[in-house]
Amino acid sequence: MLVPIILTVVGSATPLLFAALGELVVEKSGVLNLGVEGMMIMGAVAAFGVAVSTGSGTLGIVAGAAAGMAMAFVFGVLTLTLAANQVATGLALTIFGLGLSALLGAGFVGIPVAPLAKLAIPGISDLPVIGPLLFAHDALVYLSLAAVVGVAWFLKKSRAGMILRAVGESDISAHSIGYDVIAVRYRAVLFGGAMAGLGGAFLSLSYTPLWNEGMTAGRGWIALALVVFATWRPWRLLAGAYLFGGVTILQLYSQGAGVAIPAQVLSMLPYLATILVLTIIAAGPWKGRLDAPACLGKPFRPST
Repeated sequence: MLVPIILTVVGSATPLLFAALGELVVEKSGVLNLGVEGMMIMGAVAAFGVAVSTGSGTLGIVAGAAAGMAMAFVFGVLTLTLAANQVATGLALTIFGLGLSALLGAGFVGIPVAPLAKLAIPGISDLPVIGPLLFAHDALVYLSLAAVVGVAWFLKKSRAGMILRAVGESDISAHSIGYDVIAVRYRAVLFGGAMAGLGGAFLSLSYTPLWNEGMTAGRGWIALALVVFATWRPWRLLAGAYLFGGVTILQLYSQGAGVAIPAQVLSMLPYLATILVLTIIAAGPWKGRLDAPACLGKPFRPST
């Protein structure tokens, strides 16, 4: 049973990894976007609607990323251009996304769609254990792993990544030496929206290839918690996403095995784990070493 369990964990972790990785970049720039859930659900409905209408999963993926970016752009205009409160705007974005997705997706309920094709390699994918574990996933799974490598390199090695981190640590200093803080943060916010949209697209096109209202089921909030759990480091985020994916799957296998625990309690496991981890981090001896960006959540108004 080990191989199917691991494959299920990978599927459960991938949308979390996409959304959390995008939010990590956003927060590294000093912006706190709590609208991840809203961007994910809009990405899910846009991806599913386009895939059903065109018959192309690739166009569906692109539409999911675009929908997430569109939601992120609204957030950026309100918080970066108009200097609205980031927390309130992010919460409003989630509520708006959940409502709008339910409206747009009403006509797609109950319509099946072919799941994304697996990138099987003849001869290799058929190998026992190794084949299905490494060479039998769809493109979005591999893209999520490549994104971790790309974001880690970008933040650590690239000049643009260092500028983004500088903006998140001291926006006034970055502005004083000539960097456009608002432009840097806009790009980060749009990237975060695209990644959340891809997470939603994976849910509706691969994980459960159908559309259901509210199908993100709180994954956006778990993604936000994962960023703190990973202390804003991409590699720790990868481990955390798969850990939380495993907790999510644990409830399903426990129910299938007939464990004498109420189904409602098992359904709460991922969220109980999230609360527990955040409590331990906040109260533990490593509290002072979280390395949160110094300007996180603080508005910036460029001086004239």
